[in-house]
Amino acid sequence: MKFIKTISILFFVFAATMASAQVKFEAKVSKTKLGVNERLRIDFEMNKDGDNFVPPSFADFTVVGGPNTSVSNSWLNGKRSYTKTYSYFLAPKKRGKFTIKQAIIEIDGETYKTFPVTIDVTAAVEQPKDGNDAAYVASENIHLVAEVSKENPYLNEAITVVYKLYVSLDTGVRNWNYKDNPRYNDFWSQNIEIKGLNIEKGMYKGEEYRYVVLRKTVLYPQKTGKLKLEPLVLDVSVEVPTNRTDIFGRPLMTKVPKTVTAGTRTINVKPLPETNKPADFKGAVGDFDFKVTTSKTQLNATESLEAKIEVSGRGNLKLFELPKLSVPSSLEVYEPQHSENVRTNLGGMQGSISDTYTIVPQYRGKYPVPTLSFSYFDPKTETYKRVTSDDIIIDVLEGPMANSNTSDAITDGSRQTVFPNSNTFAFIKTKTNFTSIKSEPFFKSTVFWSLFLLPFLFIPLAIVARKAKDRRDADVHGNRIRKADRLARKYLGEAKKALGHKEAFYVALEKALHNYLKAKLNIETSEMNKERIVEILRKRQVNDEVVAEFISILKSCEMARYSPFTQVTMQNDYEKAAKTISQIDKQLV
Repeated sequence: MKFIKTISILFFVFAATMASAQVKFEAKVSKTKLGVNERLRIDFEMNKDGDNFVPPSFADFTVVGGPNTSVSNSWLNGKRSYTKTYSYFLAPKKRGKFTIKQAIIEIDGETYKTFPVTIDVTAAVEQPKDGNDAAYVASENIHLVAEVSKENPYLNEAITVVYKLYVSLDTGVRNWNYKDNPRYNDFWSQNIEIKGLNIEKGMYKGEEYRYVVLRKTVLYPQKTGKLKLEPLVLDVSVEVPTNRTDIFGRPLMTKVPKTVTAGTRTINVKPLPETNKPADFKGAVGDFDFKVTTSKTQLNATESLEAKIEVSGRGNLKLFELPKLSVPSSLEVYEPQHSENVRTNLGGMQGSISDTYTIVPQYRGKYPVPTLSFSYFDPKTETYKRVTSDDIIIDVLEGPMANSNTSDAITDGSRQTVFPNSNTFAFIKTKTNFTSIKSEPFFKSTVFWSLFLLPFLFIPLAIVARKAKDRRDADVHGNRIRKADRLARKYLGEAKKALGHKEAFYVALEKALHNYLKAKLNIETSEMNKERIVEILRKRQVNDEVVAEFISILKSCEMARYSPFTQVTMQNDYEKAAKTISQIDKQLV
């Protein structure tokens, strides 16, 4: 009996020892049902340390925090208690029932797995206003706001969007990342460079906040009706105070991941009025001056002068065409050279654009340059306005006289007396001086045989030329390189002419890059921002290094307005642009 009792005691001691040595590895969640706007915490907990931890794939969730690792090691009544935990914070992507699959770890050479966990994600729920909940405190103390200068603009009228991040005085922001950038569909857009992020104080919903301006963008609507402004979205790490304090009585801060959005804004774009709309209206909206000038008004035939058509002021300068110059047919006119001196700030585009024509008169006389008119819509007065150029007379002093059929010159109606001269018809020969020539038969002559054999000599040359052409046509890679190089020279021609003149060079270079993208990638002006360019080039399988080089050139064009640039810098930027355009054209798919 005593022996049986001893065996029983040993058995229970062994069983207790085995139970205490049993390995536990399990997944614990903060809740199994939550709204799509809530967060979920999942802990993978073990009672012995392990290696090679492999978390499950959180395909239906966004990981907004973690993994965070914590270890608890304690002794109670002579017994050791050990716990190690891997924690993740998850945000559901959509509604539905989702399964978080098994996590895996190795402990003492054995592989252990957790059980799958099913999570039910419902529609958004009203969050409890719990002042002790760090996530709620963060949502109440940080706000991303898009401030729009005008919500009911006219078509092609400038509006500005300023993105501000407001943070309450007792809350901190550790850092942020841009999660989603707006693409501004149906708008011509340009971001305004912000030099440094300055913290300022301001009011938000009647309370004092600190704020920083993250981005400024100028928009020109290209369609009428209700247009959507996509939201800017940030991932922010927020520090909020807790109810605990340190030994000095200062509140302890806890860090909370937070996604903030500026929200979607609707812009109601009004069409330009049809009443009193001029027939020659080209879409100019703003406040402009207009003038036509010439470099000289007196010159000789075959000399040249320049006529400049210029619009200056504030408005959508890059988005309309200038009036065309019309001159008498006796004046030879060459294609105009377009120039833009435009800068963009929070008020929109301002500066000037011009077309410069080279004119060469062929005959002597006085030639009128017909007056030109320029019409635009002024959104401040909500009326159309017209500006007309002054009359210009070009006086050609010396040169041949035009005949009556071609002359467009102004004449005074006076007649000139003609005095006969005995030598008037001296150029007509009245006597001949014939000489005899000895002719030989053409058939079998030297000329005959030369003309007969000449085609046969061209046959081998044609064969050689044909083979060379076939080889060139078959060289797909070489043809693509040559085509790309020609394309680069074509678009950068104007920029090369302006080398040495900083503003003109970088304006021409930026225009060349934009025109290239329009021609090759069908990018509209409204999509011409760096993020969209990078997205499209990468889709077309252009190398990331080449894309980065292209964007750096665009940045150089923008920085040129504010920074000194040397001749060497301009030459390097020109060569870099030519090389980059050529590389993009070779890689485009």
